[in-house]
Amino acid sequence: MKVGLISDVHSNRVALEAVLEDMPSVDELVCAGDIVGYNPWPADCLDELREREVPAVMGNHDAAVAATTPFRFNGMAQAGVEHASKQLSEAQLEWLADLPKERLECDGRLKIVHGHPDDPDRYSRYTYPEEFSPRLLEDEDVLVLGHTHVQGVEKFAEGIVLNPGSVGQPRDGDPRAGYAVVDLEAMTVETHRVEYDIETVRDAVQEADLPERIGSRLVRGK
Repeated sequence: MKVGLISDVHSNRVALEAVLEDMPSVDELVCAGDIVGYNPWPADCLDELREREVPAVMGNHDAAVAATTPFRFNGMAQAGVEHASKQLSEAQLEWLADLPKERLECDGRLKIVHGHPDDPDRYSRYTYPEEFSPRLLEDEDVLVLGHTHVQGVEKFAEGIVLNPGSVGQPRDGDPRAGYAVVDLEAMTVETHRVEYDIETVRDAVQEADLPERIGSRLVRGK
């Protein structure tokens, strides 16, 4: 069984469309949170995942927009939260608010969280083996997390921990949108990057009266 993994879309419709077009055939698609925030198209991105019935977890930006929990943001991030709050309908906000903080898919073999399994707001680097002991992997074979916007895979005797990277705002120095595909039978992971029209996003950021840096940082992948 092959599963497509995305995370941190952050209202970047152009990047999401590029990822979905580039992704090879998969049996299921899941999202590790932060569908909204930062960029200009929260409703479009949310509706795309809703229509595809993509299992998703709640990220910290999702929670802030849905007003389920406070979060301390910088000015740029706060602007994205406020923009999304104004753009989303009541039904869209309710859907966002109903997202769980973690979920199990693929007969319990795949666990999806946003940040650390013990704290969804904690930034977790998959390269720290001491953080991901058998206790944290529990009974699943693959632990998927987002939040850092940094793509990577770490294999342990107990299973695989991976971050598919950010669709809408990569921060690992590569401006291309990131995603991954895991094969649960072979227990292998393929990470992918795909180019998209960043200038279109920058223009839309300006038209939406969002902070200019939201668009300019996409060029650097930072």
